[in-house]
Order: sequence, then C-alpha cells, then structure tokens
Amino acid sequence: MPTCPEACHVVVVGAGEAGARLAHELHAGGWPGPITLLGEEDRPVYERPPLSKNVLVDDEPSPVEPYREGRLEWPGLTVRTGVTVRSIDRTDRTVRLADGEEIAYDRLVIATGARSRRLPGLAVGVHTLRTWDEALQLRSVLHRRGSLLVIGAGLIGLEVAASARSRGMAVTVVEMRPRALERAVPEPVAEVLAERHRAEGVSLHLGTTVESLEQDEGGWLARLSDGTEVTADAVVAAVGSVPETALAKAAGLPVDDGILVDGQMRTSDEHVWAIGDCCAGPVDVLGRRARLESWRMAHDQAVTAAAAIRGEDVRHTAVPWFWSDQYDLSLQVAGAAAAARSWVRRPHPDGSTVHLGLDEAGRVVCAAGAGGPRVAKDVRMSERLITSGTVVDPGLLADADTPLKSLLRS
Repeated sequence: MPTCPEACHVVVVGAGEAGARLAHELHAGGWPGPITLLGEEDRPVYERPPLSKNVLVDDEPSPVEPYREGRLEWPGLTVRTGVTVRSIDRTDRTVRLADGEEIAYDRLVIATGARSRRLPGLAVGVHTLRTWDEALQLRSVLHRRGSLLVIGAGLIGLEVAASARSRGMAVTVVEMRPRALERAVPEPVAEVLAERHRAEGVSLHLGTTVESLEQDEGGWLARLSDGTEVTADAVVAAVGSVPETALAKAAGLPVDDGILVDGQMRTSDEHVWAIGDCCAGPVDVLGRRARLESWRMAHDQAVTAAAAIRGEDVRHTAVPWFWSDQYDLSLQVAGAAAAARSWVRRPHPDGSTVHLGLDEAGRVVCAAGAGGPRVAKDVRMSERLITSGTVVDPGLLADADTPLKSLLRS
C-alpha cells in the first residue's frame, strides 16, 4: 500500500468499542499523525454488553466507559460526538457530515456497528436494545409484578428475560426457531440455559411466531402461532441485528451481510478499513468470511487494523469468543459451533459440562459450556487448542482429570 507521510490523518467513523479501541491502539503504537474519531451518539464511549444485564438490574445504573481518565485525551486526537457522517467520497478522500462539513482523510476506518433488526409491521412502542438510551427506556418498564413479552431467544433476548425475572416480572419468550440460541451455541449447552429459564418461571414458546400484536391502554395482547394468547405490560424485540453498511455501499465498497474486508481488515479500497459489527472478514476456524458480533471480536479487529495502518505485516487470526451471564450461569463459547462435525462431552464434578467440537481431522474448533469457574477455565484453554490446530484424542478431551494444557503441542 502507499506510504503515509508523518502528517497522515486517520478518520474513524464510529465511536463504539471498535472505533475507540483502534484510536487507542494507534496512539499506543506511536502513530505520529492526527486521528479524528466521529461518534453519532452524543455521549462518551461506552460498552454495550452491560445494557442487557447490569443496566436493567442495578439500582443506580451507570454506563461502563472504558476510556475515562484521559485514555482518549492526547495531542493529535480529536473526538467528536453527536455528529452524523452522511457520505464518503473515495476519490477526494473526504467524509461529509450532516451539516455539510467535509473532513479529509488519508486513512479511513468504518466502525459503524449494527442496528437492531425490526420485525416487518412491528407495532410502534415495541422496545429494542442496542443503545444506552434504549436500555434506559426498557428499564423504565421493568417493575415487580409486571409482565414482559420477549420476541427472540438469542443472547440478548435471554439476557433481557433473566434481568426482567430478577426484577420480579412475569416473562414470556417466543422464538421462531425450534430451540434457543440456535445460531452459535451447541444444543446441549443451549438447553442448560433454557432449562434454567424454565426453572426461574420463564414461559418459553419455541418453534413459535407472533401472529398478531395489539396494544391498548391496558397493555399488549399477542396471539401466537401455537394458539396461545399472551398479555404483557411491555414487549421487546430481540431478533438480531443488521450491519450499518449504508455509507460503505453508497461509496461503492463491496458489502455482503457486512462490509467485506481481508485479513488486515482492509476493504477493496487500500485507504479504507472496516472493523466491528459492521464488517465481514476471514474467520480461520470457519474457513470463510463471516460477520461475528462480540465485544472481543471488535477489540481484536481494532488491534489488527491499527497494526495494518501502521504498516505492519499482520493478519487477523483471533479465535472468536463470547460470553453471556444469565442468573448465576456464565455461558462461554470459543471458536465456531458451525465448524464442528462431532462433539465430545467433558463433564466436571460440579455438574457442569464443557462441549468440545471437532472437525473432520479431529482438531478442536469449538468449546462451549454454561456454569462456573471450571467451564471458564476449560474454554480459555480450548482457545489455545483451536489456535494450535492440534489433533487431540477424544478420550483425553472427555477426561476432566486431563488438563487441556497438557494436550497442546510442545
């Protein structure tokens, strides 16, 4: 790629975890030129994972702002919040703001994230959860002796359900797929969480859709495809997300469920990168491009892109990892369940089980479990097994007395 002069200007569109982390990584790596970070929300950078957990439950919630105490304050960095980028001109290498201002760039990073997917014809007044303001709006309707209908049994839907139950609400969850967490969590692990929700009193309707949804002064009435009628004080739709790719698409960059990037997080334009929930890049464990939403993925992609912008010879190889806290269970998943062709159970004396997915060659490509410290320890070590590509004896994997660390190549 072309060399960059000392005054090379990096503009980052999006001030979420990915965008802010990239700016921080550039600074930490000694970037000599100016950096401009543009955020649409008019508030400091905050983390999104707590929105469906602590923010809904804590007595006095406050945003988790990882860049407090000057971590985004240094000469050469300009942070502008409450601004909207309307277009990108790749010929002149400028971005145009909603008020008409143009900002020139030498390197551009698109970190626009994703937005909540909305069901076609969804009634006005149904909550979604993606931003701090949306979390506060949802929190305002969660109250003891109230009732909540959650549409969608993915991570966000089940986290909201657990938070609402902890607030004393009656909760119904409706999921069109035949099981909960079908997209990324192995079925036995998903069933552990589903059973825990049932034990907590959550009414789960799987393989079911909302046929109609009506609101009046008394609340909501939902008619389900299984014939059930559900009344609720509030409704939240947690049916996935849509990547924010409009800017990239209008600028002529390739898009397919995310802005397409290579192993350095670079788009088809050598001056433009994309990171975080808005992009789809190579995932080694899957052997293809994919858009993977998680806090860790956004962080790791930002580190890779920052190094590439500095001119380093890098490639994104991080193993996907995500977690979810529901009640006293911690779900952790490393790797990709979709890459597994067989599964090995690794039960622990505390009653928890880690499920390890193997590919055709017998290499670990996924590890998942819901439980306590033993699960977390095994999943962390499994990340190293996935990275190493080690072919492992399934019998040793299944033996909880065999440390996973001992199975790594020496």
